Amino acid sequence: MKQWSIAKLNRENAKTISERFNLPPIVSALLDIHGIVTEQEINNFLFNESDIDNPFEIIDMDKAVERIKKAVEEGERICVYGDYDADGVTSTALLYSYLETTGADVMYYIPSRETEGYGMNMKAVDFLKEKGVKLIVTVDNGISAVDEITYAKALGIETVVTDHHMPSDTLPDAAAVVDLHRADCKSRFKNISGVGVAFKLITAIEGEYADVDMLLDNYSDLLSIGTIGDIMPLVDENRVFVKRGLRHITNGDRQGIASLVEYAGLSGKNISAGNVSFGIVPRINAVGRLGRSDDCVTLLITDDFERADEIAKNMGDDNAERQKIEKEILEKINILIARNPSLIQDRVLIIDGKDWHQGVIGIVSSRLKDIFGKPCIVLSDVDGVCKGSGRSVEGFDLWEAVCACSDVLDHFGGHPMAVGLGIKVENIEKFRYKINEFAVSKGEMPYDSLNIDCKLNPAYLDVELAKSLSYLQPFGAGNPTPVFQLSNLRISGIIPLSNDKHIRINFTNGNTHIQAVKFFCSSFDFPYSNGDVVDIAVTLDVNIYKNNESLSVIIKDIKYAGVDNTEYIHSLRTFEYFCRGESADKEDLKSIIPDRNDFAVVYRYLKKQKNLSNISLDVIVHRLQNGISYGKLKVILEAMNELSLIALYEDMYKTEIKILDVKNKVNLYDASIMKKLKEVYRSE
Repeated sequence: MKQWSIAKLNRENAKTISERFNLPPIVSALLDIHGIVTEQEINNFLFNESDIDNPFEIIDMDKAVERIKKAVEEGERICVYGDYDADGVTSTALLYSYLETTGADVMYYIPSRETEGYGMNMKAVDFLKEKGVKLIVTVDNGISAVDEITYAKALGIETVVTDHHMPSDTLPDAAAVVDLHRADCKSRFKNISGVGVAFKLITAIEGEYADVDMLLDNYSDLLSIGTIGDIMPLVDENRVFVKRGLRHITNGDRQGIASLVEYAGLSGKNISAGNVSFGIVPRINAVGRLGRSDDCVTLLITDDFERADEIAKNMGDDNAERQKIEKEILEKINILIARNPSLIQDRVLIIDGKDWHQGVIGIVSSRLKDIFGKPCIVLSDVDGVCKGSGRSVEGFDLWEAVCACSDVLDHFGGHPMAVGLGIKVENIEKFRYKINEFAVSKGEMPYDSLNIDCKLNPAYLDVELAKSLSYLQPFGAGNPTPVFQLSNLRISGIIPLSNDKHIRINFTNGNTHIQAVKFFCSSFDFPYSNGDVVDIAVTLDVNIYKNNESLSVIIKDIKYAGVDNTEYIHSLRTFEYFCRGESADKEDLKSIIPDRNDFAVVYRYLKKQKNLSNISLDVIVHRLQNGISYGKLKVILEAMNELSLIALYEDMYKTEIKILDVKNKVNLYDASIMKKLKEVYRSE
């Protein structure tokens, strides 16, 4: 359940933008909503495809260029030291390919995610020493490799660091440390990926008269994949990189990317940022997660069609294997939650298990964050080595939270929205307690929100409206696909698609008829019925089939018309505060204490239902329509389950209820949850 948050629109300002730039009204409205309002901002956002900042604005860029040129001129062996994700792999391929064109003696190295972990390590430095390397150039890593770079220097190997991660107080003792997040770096735009920094490096090596347009033609395909893969905001320079890159992925001559596109089922399509994000990036990341990132770099630099085809096929197999492993871990976590529902009542979810593939737990934590709307860290103990990966919700700094627990962690790193860490198994419970204690100190946790750009009149939906949104592409982080609210729609039909994997829903609003698709939701799981009046949050697209264009309406979320999800979420939070023993507002506590009539209303409702095998609690709250809050319903169900009036089963995906035969009268207030709730209420 998400809080729907509708952006503010200055209609007069939007009208002015539309008239001045001759733009469709919906485009002007969206520009205003996203704060793109000045002439310079609008021109840069809509029309800039080549202008980027001077790379020498980045601190130490001059030192990096000088040291790399020296290595090239003197024939020193250079190693491009990368990372195993999409950003690191594309960074490596880009810089390696460029240095080869300069005649450099260059090799590359990607550490194994499973056996070496992220960044530089001592054994890798020893290996590079044996290979005769004199200069290491890091891409998408290095800023935290203080000890490793000192060790390399002692062996006679200098290092140039290029990175985009946050530095600590101590910088590496390197020939150059190129990182836009250094406190002393005066560069304007900071939010570029590792591959973006690598591209800025090669423009700097090219010098004052670098042909940036030509360099973008040569490398923007790699730039776009790495930028999208690292979820960089698609604004400013990143927008330039990705707009150019998408065209070159579609029509370029890089053999490896062409093979990737083919095996991802994207051949013949105009590639979008979404295609890259969901079709190409997971294939690259899957190889890194399963320990074979060297193949990714080979794919991106090879001219051999057969070799590219073989690697791309294997990458598809690896991605399928990654999906299988991910599904298996989620199934195990689902069992854990069903057995111990209190696991998901914490402010920050800490889920741990044994022998879960450590290359996949980051994806799993992201899935859990989306399901529960809370920050989540998944920990896996493999042969005594426990690693964790976490994802956060907007507004909660997970990096700060993990820093507050540093005394129980072996190591950690990351940023506000994602972290990685190592921990001893015996410290997991301490960690769970400390990070939730930190979350309590921050006050109310932010709600997981669905950001809606604006409401649309359903009668205005058509193909031309959807086509006009192309002005704003590419969509992605920092420039999300516009989401619109359509209100007061009556459900008139629910049609299963693809063996009931998805559903198409027919709606009416007066004389307007709309069809929309909800993906990955079966008709069995869909909690609404014909005749229900709902609001839907949707994205719009144009579907082309046999040269015919039609409007595609895709449902992101759905709720009863006029219902404020914020009230539901707040009531659930009150229930969770009570369960965790946290202090709660007395009036909030009162709102979740049921009386006998509340129990009777819920019990009668449940007995009338034909199917209680997959129910939605927010739907029950709405249909009861008698002031029973979401939190109060949770209390009632827990009490009835405790008193064997019902059998209650809850997991990540569903709630099931079975009405039990009751031979003797029961006292509802004998339930321990009722006794405890009244006791807490009196003490507040």
